[in-house]
Amino acid sequence: MAADWRIEAASIAVPGPGQFLVRITMISLDPAMRGWLDDRPSYLPPVAIGEVMRAGAVGEVITSYHPKFKIGDLVQGNFGVQEYAVSDGTAVTRIDPKLGTPSMYLGVLGMTGMTAYFGFFDHGRPRAGDTVVVSAAAGAVGSIVGQLAKINGCRAIGLAGGPTKCGLVVNDLGFDASIDYKEANLRESFQQHCPAGIDVYFDNVGGAILNTALGQLAMHARIVICGAISQYNAESVTPGPSNYLALLVRRATMQGFLVFDHASEYAIARKRLAHWVKEGKIIAPETIVPGKITDFHEVFLRLFAGDNTGKLILELNP
Repeated sequence: MAADWRIEAASIAVPGPGQFLVRITMISLDPAMRGWLDDRPSYLPPVAIGEVMRAGAVGEVITSYHPKFKIGDLVQGNFGVQEYAVSDGTAVTRIDPKLGTPSMYLGVLGMTGMTAYFGFFDHGRPRAGDTVVVSAAAGAVGSIVGQLAKINGCRAIGLAGGPTKCGLVVNDLGFDASIDYKEANLRESFQQHCPAGIDVYFDNVGGAILNTALGQLAMHARIVICGAISQYNAESVTPGPSNYLALLVRRATMQGFLVFDHASEYAIARKRLAHWVKEGKIIAPETIVPGKITDFHEVFLRLFAGDNTGKLILELNP
């Protein structure tokens, strides 16, 4: 709810020795942000009441007392939902325009791309000829995963909501087929498009779709648990999937992962992804919404209404 947020005005902080000041130009909107608001055990502590909302962002260094960052540098980091941020350089990446644009450093060359890359390769363990099914295939992560599957000689089947997104998944992103989860009988659709079963299921949504996919696994399938956006606003505990015994029968594995565990390899992944983008093998869809900090809540809700394609970004007007 809009009432859950408070917009505050404050003096721009002055950086100290070893710090720099960033004027933020773009803020990343991600489904994980919803989970960061819940006061329960997770991979990161919840955002406390009164704290600046956690968010990835890009911006320009406008004052610097840091030896590695100079005025005019474009940078990406976890700067939060604010117009200015002071940093000591921890977990901050200098944007290389030879690799991509600032917005791409929030998307395909940022946490979105890293999540798709390591989730698919390290945990999906694809083999040429595999049938790969991706939920939220028109979203920021799913759209990249399906294209990585095609680059690696797999068949890619995408789940998306509505004919427009399903058309984009096939016609623009190059998936072999799409399934409209809002209209289709999922079990019948999986049987149609995956007659030999699902080898890799990359899950971004959880819930009933995950449960149905478990019933259609190939032998030694790999299920990659990236997220569960269908459950983030649930007011009660979500029951576990009833089809979990398929993991036993099919000798399958289901594993969750966090992209932060692969931080030491980000630079390598970023260069490979940038190369594929330049070759035209990866298209990185973006939904960039111009606005102000006061528009954050409205833009954030677009994630849960399915009202965006690819990476959702709030671009702050100067």
